[in-house]
Amino acid sequence: MPQISPGIFKAYDIRGIAGRDIDGDVAELIGRAFAHVLSQLSGKPVGELRVGLGRDMRLTAPALSARYINGLVAEGVHVLDAGMVGTEMLYWLVGERALDGGLMCTASHNPKAYTGAKLVREGALALSGDEGIQDIRRLIEAGIPSTPAAGAGSVEELDIYAPFHEAALKLVDTSAIKPLKVVVDGGNGMAGPMVGPLLERLGLDLVTAYWTPDGEFPDHEPNPLLPENRAFVMEKVVSEGADLGIAWDGDADRCFFIDDTGAFVDGDFLTALLAEALLSKQPGATVLYDVRASRAVRDTVEAAGGTALVNRVGHAFFKTRMRATGAAFGGEVSGHYYFRQFYNADSGTLPALLILELLSQRGVKLSELVTDLRSTYFISGEINSEVADQQAKLAEIEARFGDAEISHLDGVSVGYPDWHFNVRPSNTEPLLRLCLESLVSREDMERRRDELLALIRA
Repeated sequence: MPQISPGIFKAYDIRGIAGRDIDGDVAELIGRAFAHVLSQLSGKPVGELRVGLGRDMRLTAPALSARYINGLVAEGVHVLDAGMVGTEMLYWLVGERALDGGLMCTASHNPKAYTGAKLVREGALALSGDEGIQDIRRLIEAGIPSTPAAGAGSVEELDIYAPFHEAALKLVDTSAIKPLKVVVDGGNGMAGPMVGPLLERLGLDLVTAYWTPDGEFPDHEPNPLLPENRAFVMEKVVSEGADLGIAWDGDADRCFFIDDTGAFVDGDFLTALLAEALLSKQPGATVLYDVRASRAVRDTVEAAGGTALVNRVGHAFFKTRMRATGAAFGGEVSGHYYFRQFYNADSGTLPALLILELLSQRGVKLSELVTDLRSTYFISGEINSEVADQQAKLAEIEARFGDAEISHLDGVSVGYPDWHFNVRPSNTEPLLRLCLESLVSREDMERRRDELLALIRA
């Protein structure tokens, strides 16, 4: 058995350097172990499992996805191979076909040297380090048991683009969308083939950039959350006089928005806008938001007649609670947006369609939609600090603010009427992550932010 680095088994997925951490032999073992973990989770024999599989545009993805398939088939699984797709398309396939699980061969937004797998069970519910991913590691280390169904699996290839596109278009009023000028940056990832055909059908004036999938990523890394990777689209919106810009990450399950002035729209504010749009379609619905988010989300949801529930960070936690509460929508500040009508999966397609619909219906610019939010809620964004003893520092922070409202849902959240913050430990590094907001002024936010960072880094 090949040596497997335990470090590839992350909190929300499997991730590592292709060839060094994850090669074909490792992928096949992961496929085999995944089959057994799905069997345990579903209560079905391995030989009765039906599992979806997809891959992104990375150079190593075709060979590695073939080895994942080999591992699943070796244990008796029937694999539905969707080929090269966006991650949310794989999630949609699992939900739409009522499959027992799915495996997406992707490293999401990471640089080209990386590979990995995102794993879901039935209903497109994510496996996580708490449930499923570490079970795969333990099973591989202990030795995967033989199964009576071994070798009896099969593979069915299918093209899901057309039905996926039809399902997405049903969630918006396409006739309401005006021919807006939109700069789109696919980052040479999966957005071009996944979202491109939909945008073309809407009659938009599209300015496309890095729209062809290319695992070499010749232009910039597929991570628009980093300012250097979204500088191009911000400048292009201004130079083109566009109504807005949209950029996607590598596997296109996250999208990021630039307003008509070339300014980045924070994920908190985008969550508030999307919640408002969905509440107009589903009055009284429940919306989830994460512990880092601006109070703009809660205030907007409640003003629109919805119920706002705060949640732990991470797609596994969001999808599980979405299902438990029947929430219509959930948003994270990192650009993950979840939709009940899409099997509670995170989508880079639906936010784009919904914002285009919202702008068209209201006849306003995106900058106008966020003006009130930006002038009322002053947010720091997420700031990382290296801390040797995370728990001791969290206890020190909590003691310092003992007169505040304290929550331990995810790290430590400290709340006052006119400002609040969350500090949470990284799952994989010796870091504490701070998000702080003031409802007074930008200067008040910056002062409090700097005081907190001084305390954290002392």
